[in-house]
Amino acid sequence: MQRDTPTHRQFFGDAERDFALTPELIIELERVTGAGIGGLCKRLFASDFKHADLLEVVRLALIGGGETPEDAAALVAAYATTRPLAETFPLAVAILETLWFGRTQTGADDE
Repeated sequence: MQRDTPTHRQFFGDAERDFALTPELIIELERVTGAGIGGLCKRLFASDFKHADLLEVVRLALIGGGETPEDAAALVAAYATTRPLAETFPLAVAILETLWFGRTQTGADDE
């Protein structure tokens, strides 16, 4: 992960994890979702999304946070794909809010 990449930290699956979207991963997110980052953020913030959008935001942000692509895919398969949207949606929004507003979040204790 790049040092200046805004990072969201949250418990996911079985541990606290870092989630970050680097510039390269933003390009990949745009490619796999077929939407520009602004449009994707606008849709997700308005709760107008595809399930795949949520999964890709989380998967790519795990990679940006330091997970290997294989581990990120396995974590998403185990802890996001079959879970209720009420669990995955807030995480995807938090990741994109961190990207959008440029702040680094390390948890509620730091607020």
